[in-house]
Amino acid sequence: MTEPDRDSAPPGRPVRLVPTPPGFWRLVLGVCAAAFAPLFGFLLGSITGSPESGTAMDTLYWGLFAGFIVGGVGVAVAVLGGWRLWSHHRRRDAKEPAP
Repeated sequence: MTEPDRDSAPPGRPVRLVPTPPGFWRLVLGVCAAAFAPLFGFLLGSITGSPESGTAMDTLYWGLFAGFIVGGVGVAVAVLGGWRLWSHHRRRDAKEPAP
C-alpha cells in the first residue's frame, strides 16, 4: 500500500483560522476568577484552621475575605474584557456598509 503524497492537500472544504477577538480571553479569565476565587479562599481558610476556635478573626474569615478581594479583581477584569469585546464588535459593525 502506498502512502499519499504529503505535499498535496486532500480535497474538501478549506479551513480558515480566525483569531479570537480582543477582550475574549480577558472576559473568560475574569469570570473564572470571579467564580472560583471565593470558593478557593473558603477552602484554604478552612484547611488552615486556627489553633483556638472562637477567636474574633478566624483564618476562615481571612481566607474568605481574600477570596472576595481576588474575586472582585476578577469581576473588574471581566468587565474590562467585556467592554473591549463589545467595542471591537461595535467598531467592526460600523465599518460594514449598510445594505
